Amino acid sequence: MNIIVTSIIVLGLIGIIGAAVLYVVAKRFHVQEDPRIDQVEALLPGANCGGCGRSGCRDFASACVCADTLDGLTCPASGSAVMKQIGEIVGLAAAETKPKIAVIKCNGTCDLRPRLARFEGAPTCAVLSSLGTGESPCPNGCLGCGDCVSACPYGAMKMNLETGLPEVIEDKCVGCGACVKACPRSIIELRYKGPRGMRVYVACSNKEKGAAAMKTCKAACIGCSKCAKECTHEAITIANNLSYIDYEKCKLCRKCVDVCPTHAIHAVNFPVKKAPAKEKVEETA
Repeated sequence: MNIIVTSIIVLGLIGIIGAAVLYVVAKRFHVQEDPRIDQVEALLPGANCGGCGRSGCRDFASACVCADTLDGLTCPASGSAVMKQIGEIVGLAAAETKPKIAVIKCNGTCDLRPRLARFEGAPTCAVLSSLGTGESPCPNGCLGCGDCVSACPYGAMKMNLETGLPEVIEDKCVGCGACVKACPRSIIELRYKGPRGMRVYVACSNKEKGAAAMKTCKAACIGCSKCAKECTHEAITIANNLSYIDYEKCKLCRKCVDVCPTHAIHAVNFPVKKAPAKEKVEETA
């Protein structure tokens, strides 16, 4: 009985001494945190998506409070309105930013590209890419396993079972870039949403020469340069047999869309062009 009582007393004393030591250490090394960090963090979405380039929303809030300028500090998921509020809290001017959205630079649907193999391993693009090939012969196209869909913290992407390609849900996409990082073939790009969501981009990433590209996908860019010659704003360049449209220079005229022989250039959210009115033929008496 005495042993049990002695053990209880000893353990109790150890607990009290340990608690006292922890209390003293906590007081001695306590760091007073700026209360503005909590205010800034409360304005952020809390998804910790990494779109700002920081480890999470808390880290981003701390960086904003400690910074001398907000240049280079942007939360893509929050937008300019929230960044303006953050600027008011920390007493700094927030730069105006244009909202961005993810686009899929591949239009190799199941109907447009042949399927040469069937992969039965782990259903991830990362694993399939590490093997150096995919189910289709295109060396740069979408692998179709949906790593980007799984990586999106906002549920802004889904797989289209008919086309075998991912789709961006525009009203949910905040342009955080999580899908861009998840894609092993770099076929996803963040671009300006454009006025009323209108944008023009090349939906292809194939860098093979024209004939070889067409064998792997009927909608491939063949690097013919017709779009670049048609563009009067110098927004289109050709590199590695692939056309690219600079979204900062593009004026959304859509002339490149009309001349593309493989329809690899996509125009999104534009009003439907009206068909020219047919001339009435006057009947002769």
